[in-house]
Parts: sequence; C-alpha cells; structure tokens
Amino acid sequence: MKLDCYEQVKTLTERMVAIPSVAGVPGGESRMAAFVRDFYRELPYFREHPEQTGVFRTKNDGVERHCALTWIRGTKEGGSPETVLLIGHIDTVDVGEFGDWRELAFDTGRLPEALRTHFDLSPQVLADLESGEYMFGRGALDMKSGVAAHMAVMDWFSRHPDELRGNLVQVCECDEEDNSHGILSALDELIALQKREGFRYIACINSDYSTAQDEGDDSRCVYFGSVGKLLPSFMAFGKEAHVGAAFQAFDPNLLIAEVTRRLSLNPDLCDEALGECTLPPISLKQTDTKDRYTVQTALCAYAYYNLFTHSKSPAQVLETCVREGESAFREVIDRLNERYARYCEKASRPFSPLPWQPRVLTWTQLWQQAEALHGEAFLRGMKDFYAAKEAENPDLRVLCADAVREVWKWQRDKSPALVVFFGSLCYPRIQTDEGDPGQRRLVEAARKATARLAPEAERRLRTRMFYPYISDMSFLAVSDTPEDFAAAYREMPAGNRPDLPDLHKILQLNMPVCNIGSYGFDGHMLTERVDMLHTFRNVPNLTYETVRELLK
Repeated sequence: MKLDCYEQVKTLTERMVAIPSVAGVPGGESRMAAFVRDFYRELPYFREHPEQTGVFRTKNDGVERHCALTWIRGTKEGGSPETVLLIGHIDTVDVGEFGDWRELAFDTGRLPEALRTHFDLSPQVLADLESGEYMFGRGALDMKSGVAAHMAVMDWFSRHPDELRGNLVQVCECDEEDNSHGILSALDELIALQKREGFRYIACINSDYSTAQDEGDDSRCVYFGSVGKLLPSFMAFGKEAHVGAAFQAFDPNLLIAEVTRRLSLNPDLCDEALGECTLPPISLKQTDTKDRYTVQTALCAYAYYNLFTHSKSPAQVLETCVREGESAFREVIDRLNERYARYCEKASRPFSPLPWQPRVLTWTQLWQQAEALHGEAFLRGMKDFYAAKEAENPDLRVLCADAVREVWKWQRDKSPALVVFFGSLCYPRIQTDEGDPGQRRLVEAARKATARLAPEAERRLRTRMFYPYISDMSFLAVSDTPEDFAAAYREMPAGNRPDLPDLHKILQLNMPVCNIGSYGFDGHMLTERVDMLHTFRNVPNLTYETVRELLK
C-alpha cells in the first residue's frame, strides 16, 4: 500500500461524524464544508495557494448551506490540462430512530455501548460490534469515511504534486440525501474552474458507500457508471359517493392499489444491461388525499415508486407505466363489475354494467387538455399557482402532486382517470461504453489499481458495471440523449423551477464516472457501520492508484 493513511482517515471520519449535518437542517452542512476547508488550510501546499480551497453556497435553495471545493495543480514534467474530479457528499439522513439517544448517533466512541445497552441487536450486528473492525455512527458509512479517504489522497498529492501530469479537484457536496442542490450548484463552480484554469475533466471518482448485494457476498466493488432513478407517480381521480351507495362510487384507492400490485417488486420490470440487472420497482408512498374522516368515499389517491434503470430511457419508462396503468384500470373495472353482479344476485336487485371506462393520461396530455379548454386563463392560473408554491418551498414530490390536482380542477370531463407523471428529479443512468476511448481509459485505470492492490487488500476486490444506488455521479454524465432527458422533465409537474438539473451544464462536463467508496452495512439505519480496514486503507489506495494511472 502506497498511502499509510489508516489512522488519518479514521480520525477524520470520527471528527466529521461528530459534526451533525442532517440534510436540510440549517448550519450542519455548512459546518462540514468549513471543516474540510480548514483541514486543507493547515497543509503547506494550501498555505502557499489559499485560493485553491474554499466553500461556496448552494443556489436556488431554500436552505442556506455550503459545499467545499479544493484543487491541486500537478507539476510533473510535460504538464497537462487533464483533470480528475473527486466527489463525495457531506450530509446525512436524520437520526430519529435513535430516540432519546439521538445525540450519541454522532459519537463513534460512546455509540457502541449505547447500542448494546438500549437496543435489541441482531447476532450479526453484535458480532460486528465485538470484532472491532467496524465504526458505528450516523454518516460513518454514508459517507463521511469516503470523503475522509479522498482528503487523505488530496493530502498526499498536495505534498507530491510532481506525481501528477494534470490536476486533481475535490468537491464535498451537501444535500445529496434530498434534492441534490449541492452537486447541481457545483456544476457552475466546476465549469468556471474549467474556463479559468483551462482544465479538461477526464474522469470522476465518487466515494459513496456500498454493501453486500447478496447474502454471503463478501466482495468490495469498484463500480463503473451508475444506475438511473426515476420516480414514476400515479394519481387516480375517482367518483365519490356516500358509503350507503358504494357501487355508485369509483374508488381511486382501489385503482392505486392495483397499480401497486402490478409494479411493486415485479421482476418483469427490472432493467438488464451489460450482464447486470436492476432491482425491481418498489412503492415509496401510497395515500388518498382526504384530510379528515367522512363517510364519503375518496375522490383522489396517488402513489409513487422507486424505479431504477440501466438501459431504458425515461420515455420508455413512461410508456411502460402508461401500459401498466391501462391494464390496472381495466382489471379494476372488470373486478368491480364482477363483484357488483354478485352483490345484485345476493340482494335480489337488477344488474347492469357499471359505467366506468379506462382513462389514462400523461401529465403533458392533462395539461394540454386544460390549456385547449381555457387558454390564457388557465396559463395565468397555473402561473399564480406555481408562484404561491414557490413561496411555500414545498417538497418537490408534494409540489408535483399538488400541480396535478390543480390542473384537474380545470378539466371539464370529471369521469375517473389515472394520471401518470414523474414526481421528482430524474437521476440519469450512466452506462459505460468501453468502445469510447475516454471511458475505456477510466475502466482500465481502475481495473489496474484493483489488480495491483488485490494481493494485500485482505478483502476480495472486484469490479462491476453499474453503481447500484442513486448518487451525485448521475449529474456529471449522460447516457440518454438530450431529447430523452428533456422528455423526462416535460412529464414532471414541477414547472420551470430554477433548481432542476440543467442538461447544458452537465454536457459541458460529461465525464466518465466510477465509484471507489466506503463499505459497510445498514446505511440510513440505527446500526450503520463502516468496515474500517477496507475504507480507511484500501479505498484511499485504490483511489490513489487510479488517479496516478490516469494522470501519469
């Protein structure tokens, strides 16, 4: 191992975990960015070049918070504008599951005993506690240890810039866990740096966490590319009735339930590419919109689903969702008629088929119908709606759902309908193409680093073609066409919010990506823990070897 940095990364991780930086909670993310900047300010290189480390505030954000940006100019003979970017996020999810012991979530020294004393732990967690091989704490795995690994690499190259024929940039971004304001704001900083310093970005290395994909899988992976993520959403509008006339109603909850049955954990909807398969979609929210008890059936219900992609474009995903929605609608109507017929037979009443017909619309179709009916009055009304919502600064998913309900008010035809839309950011998939010279160069560099370190890693190392979780890598490259990307946002009812991704900026950077990150278990959970040997020793060395190969 070239870098003897285990203790350095361990200490940095402990100190960063001790700074609560829950996404969206004012102050914490900015303190984390300042910690990173202040670490570099103490190093000799940055005392000579103080302008090469600092913090910047996120843009178009309802929360005041900051990211850190630091860069090193290589001095190896025959210098080059080629630049490698290191990224990692400094925010965490909340710690509500810790209850009365929430403060200990940030204390890596005291937390293990608190977990033993106050919580029922599985045999595996207890074994990991006793092993001494894992550090517990919120952010220890996801992903302050990964950021610490990058800081050790940056420290080394700041002392040995003569090893770089090119440049090294690190961004520590906030808000990865929510709406990605950090990386989206960083795009402007990276483009400005590119123009001002003449940099040419050739690769991005993320240090986000991974865990075992299957029981018994003990490998630690380097990932190329990234899974994409969409949030397909369905809003059902029904026909309300008093419960004493139940068959006169069309229950939107029943329709949404059928959509969930068809989508959630359905392996037929997995996306396969390069020999790897995504997880199937899963429901993340399902509710009607009644705010109090009444004996009137619900008028509106909605749900949204996590859906990963490897090769499918947003347009293909939308097409699939519309098709599943149409099938769900027909299934519900058939089931209602069958049940109504059985009821009429039991109640000795005459039966006639119910009047419902399948009616599935995309967001664009819903909007176009309202605009065709009401013209400028509708456009003015929606402009006022978005202005009022912007002042409220709602969650993006809430804004999208509210926008669909608002446009529905302008519809003349109020017969039952199912509206399909995207309810949040599109995280673009990144499919690595080894036929592309730039992408092949990163793959070969990381594979060489993996092979070089494998004999002494004390962990099984391997490479895979898709990072399996969403991350900020998705905003640094695009595999879909600009038309596909634009289509995804046309079907997102968020209006023209300034905090949505700007494809033009992403395309100005558009670099190959890989993830060499922390490893452990139970990210976002009470028992979050990081494998210290791999993360504090192997990860910085894998990163070092990859950077050195790229900029040799």
